[in-house]
Amino acid sequence: MRSLRSFWPIGRVMDLFSSQAAVDMNGPIATYVKEAIAQDKVVIFSKTYCPYCKLAKEVFDKIKSKYTCIELDSRNDADSIQNVLGEITGARTVPRVFVNGVCIGGGSDVKSLHEKGELEKLLA
Repeated sequence: MRSLRSFWPIGRVMDLFSSQAAVDMNGPIATYVKEAIAQDKVVIFSKTYCPYCKLAKEVFDKIKSKYTCIELDSRNDADSIQNVLGEITGARTVPRVFVNGVCIGGGSDVKSLHEKGELEKLLA
């Protein structure tokens, strides 16, 4: 019996498992993400079980800054939202934290900005 490798080059086999469909940046999911980011001063795309997401939210709670949190693990379209975030920010990971419509990074970035006193300046 011939293996799958003998029929397709290994790169093509890997593409079957790792390729990602193109993201429609004008579709309803992208529109939702863009509107959510524009709607509030601070928006956090998060997952409830993620320690870095918890870290980011704790920083904003500590400085008593209001934020909108979109918990992706409670949504059916989470993967699509993460694909859109990947197009917008260059990363699909959570948290993706936006201040005034600009992605400032993830949990460690938020903590670092806070420790340097720069987060409060962004929020002013």
